[in-house]
Amino acid sequence: MTTSSPVLEWPILDSDTAFDAGDFCITSQALAIDSKVPIRIEQTTLAGGKQQGVRLITLSVGDMTVRVVPCRGMAVLDVMQGDTRFGWDSPVREVVNPAFINQEASGGLGWLDGFNEMLVRCGYQWAGHPGQDGDEFLTLHGRIQNTPASRVMLRIERDAPYRVTLSGRVDEKRFKFTNFEVWMHLFIVPGEPYLSVQDSLTNKGVYAREYQVIYHNNFGAPVLEAGGQLHVPVAELSPFNDYAAKGLSDWNQIPAPSRDFDERVFNVRPLSDEKGETRSLLHNADASLGIEVAYQADTLPVLTIWKNTDLPGQGYVMGIEPGTSFAYNRRYQRPLGLVPSIQPGETVQFSLRFGFLTTPETVSASLQRIQTLQGDTQPVVKPQPLVRLPG
Repeated sequence: MTTSSPVLEWPILDSDTAFDAGDFCITSQALAIDSKVPIRIEQTTLAGGKQQGVRLITLSVGDMTVRVVPCRGMAVLDVMQGDTRFGWDSPVREVVNPAFINQEASGGLGWLDGFNEMLVRCGYQWAGHPGQDGDEFLTLHGRIQNTPASRVMLRIERDAPYRVTLSGRVDEKRFKFTNFEVWMHLFIVPGEPYLSVQDSLTNKGVYAREYQVIYHNNFGAPVLEAGGQLHVPVAELSPFNDYAAKGLSDWNQIPAPSRDFDERVFNVRPLSDEKGETRSLLHNADASLGIEVAYQADTLPVLTIWKNTDLPGQGYVMGIEPGTSFAYNRRYQRPLGLVPSIQPGETVQFSLRFGFLTTPETVSASLQRIQTLQGDTQPVVKPQPLVRLPG
């Protein structure tokens, strides 16, 4: 740990030096940080079943507690803001070690065997549904979520606002194909109900490569409930497939858990402000709780809404998913202009901010910001899917 600078730095993991901090617990009091909001950082090792050996980092900063899984692509398992949990209840209860994931299982759906986090990154070589793309078979949502971090660092600022930063480097490399390096940063400012995410994708190779990323952000009860509503500043809206088209009229209304609901997915091109920022808000029935997802639309230009309001035992959840692409297989996205390329040595930044809103006033303020973005613009609603899928 570095103690002479205005930022305390604590290495947690480094594959280059084979350093592993193991289980630990540090506090602002022990580090002599004069924050009035208590800070506690803990790493524990899980045991039993498919979570054997998984390290879990818990960031407790005042009223906010964030649980991060470094070996699962720096995923955020869930967030507690006060007494309210933001995340969802998947039938997958354990925090699954990627060693137990076979992504090619069940026709490329093996990724689902570990799917239970609030924030899941999909990419970076590809994202979206499994299937053939030329000579290559693509599994569901890419490889990054099941790739362990190679380096993890903790930083705490000594001076106000005492920002806490957890950073991880996750490499996606394949001989003759890809040499991607992704730095993932999570920021918490004590006393603020926000979690900021800033990721950078760098092409370390010598050739330009295609890339895709979807931030699969997932929320269940209590913010997701019958009578709740999703608010998005919409430029263009379309259903993902024919099944989703049947629910286009109430795409942003939240029903009670419904047997055999399956999933309805909607494609959105959002409106953004003069700085390129846009946001979405999901709130409960009386608008006393909400989750706001704000992000930069210059590098995440489209939004996927995943409405999976099945029975709780099946997974009652909604996904608010900014991305470079929709959730179609990559081969369908090129004609839509949604498969960008990254040049050798180039870095692309992705920025998001989660607002955990636990009062009617903060929900109302978020809704007002979205209504301002929408303004007088009338959404273009396309009743047919952008892609005609086989079968």
